[in-house]
Amino acid sequence: MQVELAIVDALQAANVPADKARAAAASVVSEIDRRYEMHSKQLATRGDVESLRADMFKAMNEQTWKLAGIVVAGMGLLVAALKLTA
Repeated sequence: MQVELAIVDALQAANVPADKARAAAASVVSEIDRRYEMHSKQLATRGDVESLRADMFKAMNEQTWKLAGIVVAGMGLLVAALKLTA
């Protein structure tokens, strides 16, 4: 509401009739609200980012353990193959 009053005051200071100043201010505020609503549906909140960060950390942790298991199994196969050939 303060923005609307500031716009009305600025327009009236520029000799715009009061009814036209109020209509213009209402139009600007309405457009700002419309754009804010549109962008708020597309932007991530801090909660969204934190949730994504936690999910990514969990996935990276799981992949790290899987990779460690693969490396240990590979080393075990390599040692077994070396013992068979020796």
